[in-house]
Amino acid sequence: MARDQRRDAFGREISYLRIAVTDKCNFRCVYCMPKDGVAPRAHGELLTVEEMAHFVALAAGEGIRRVRLTGGEPLVSNRLLPLMRAIRAIPEIEDISLTTNGALLPKLAPELKKAGLNRVNISLDTLDAAQFVQITRLGRLEQTLRGIDAALTWGFTPVKVNCVVVRRLGQDVFGLARLSVDRPIHLRFIEYMPIGDESARNLHAADAASGEDGGLRPDQWDASDTVPSSELRDRINAAARAASLGELEPLAETDAPSGAGPARYWRFPGAAGTVGFISAMSNHFCSACNRVRLTADGAIRPCLFSDTEYQLRDALRAGDDARVLETYRAAVAHKPEEHEVIEGTARAMSQIGG
Repeated sequence: MARDQRRDAFGREISYLRIAVTDKCNFRCVYCMPKDGVAPRAHGELLTVEEMAHFVALAAGEGIRRVRLTGGEPLVSNRLLPLMRAIRAIPEIEDISLTTNGALLPKLAPELKKAGLNRVNISLDTLDAAQFVQITRLGRLEQTLRGIDAALTWGFTPVKVNCVVVRRLGQDVFGLARLSVDRPIHLRFIEYMPIGDESARNLHAADAASGEDGGLRPDQWDASDTVPSSELRDRINAAARAASLGELEPLAETDAPSGAGPARYWRFPGAAGTVGFISAMSNHFCSACNRVRLTADGAIRPCLFSDTEYQLRDALRAGDDARVLETYRAAVAHKPEEHEVIEGTARAMSQIGG
């Protein structure tokens, strides 16, 4: 029996495409980009808006229904709005979302709304202004907080706020979770995922979190920096009891905010928003993974943490739709069942669209 080409070899229906619109960013987050940014590339190396949109139209015929635009920071790219309008015109696409650091949302939110953006995910790893600068190198906390305000004002639904929790950073996870009490913010805690084989890494003591210049050293973080979601909930609940807020209550899947992600959601009693946990390490969700990624230079990555790529830029430029589809189908067919070890990648995270 022929394989359903909308499903991979393990029966997962692939319906979600993440597109790295650019690998440039106005921040330099330590776990995402080198300090000096990624090396510039010739304009011709990157897909055009028309090429990206044409690929989405072809992928829609293969079952893609949701598209997330990411980067780098997609809001720094002048290609973002034209691409969003072109994708919105594809009848099969039901949902367009955006991952951003939020800094440019106050300026661009009206145009994004008009172009057809449904929802946003905003990265916020700390509420401590000094630590925010440490993590982002170039960002300021108030920029991202204003971005969250703008997303709520312009009615993007839902507004999800993502925090990667790293044990040695000592983030105020209760303070972040509490953002969900008064406003419809869906705060999601993501387990830190150490890159590479630990036995081959130069691991250091926990006090090596930063260098002599005060800069963070994520190359020295290890598996001990992963905080399991169950531990996070216990920490948040203990702080909530002390604040007389009430503990987190689990939500039924039907009550969770919309989206195609792997988070499991909870809510403080009477809260306007929710608190989600993405258990990337303690409870692998590979068996439910429904996504593939398109890089800015035209490669399909069937798994985030693998350097296996399927290049389709040349076929797109040749107008060879049959070869584009053949390449895409090969990527879907070879999507791995799971990542046993999270491999180091030849690209920075900003170039993958993580």
